[in-house]
Amino acid sequence: MPQIVLAKEETPPMLDHILLGVSDLDAGIAFVEKMFGIRAAAGGSHPGAGTRNALLALGNERYLEIIAPDPQQSSAPNALHTGLAELRAPKLIGWAVHTHDIAVAAARLRTEGIAADGPLEGSRKRPDGVMLHWHTLRLKDDAEGTLPFFIEWGAETPHPSKDAPSGCRLVSFAVAGPHADQIRETFRRIGVEVAVETAPAPTLRARIVGAHGEFTLT
Repeated sequence: MPQIVLAKEETPPMLDHILLGVSDLDAGIAFVEKMFGIRAAAGGSHPGAGTRNALLALGNERYLEIIAPDPQQSSAPNALHTGLAELRAPKLIGWAVHTHDIAVAAARLRTEGIAADGPLEGSRKRPDGVMLHWHTLRLKDDAEGTLPFFIEWGAETPHPSKDAPSGCRLVSFAVAGPHADQIRETFRRIGVEVAVETAPAPTLRARIVGAHGEFTLT
């Protein structure tokens, strides 16, 4: 059994959203609906990134992002687009933590000597035409997806959880890897609190309760 070392809370206080990678968005939506009993709503495309998504709220300012290749952008695939297209089953591929001042987060990483890309500006248009804007800060080495990226939503942008289908709740979230002590130290340096487990391979684990009961995504 993995050794489990929990943080003060079973869900990271700064957690913003969890990314569930799928090779086909419609199939991913159906998979989540069968598991939790609630159908995710289309979120829109990420211009230039080659992806599109659907969202499901997991509580206040927390949500599940089902992310897949966008067939309309297949002419310019990147590493993320290619990786998603090669998935044989839905898989948690990353997670984001929110910050209200991404410049401060970037400064902390520089002070700690942790290389990162950003802050980078991003946007997408919802199906209803509303534009969402944000800035992200991504660690150059995210330890195979176990380390999060930072996101700051635009001042005029409603948080995606506000109008995403509700009825699900995140019960717990943890990361795991073969070098748990090193992972914990990195989280301390970047200022993120999260439960850490010891496991043979880098893994994300989210326990979510919905209309059909409680299930675990990994």
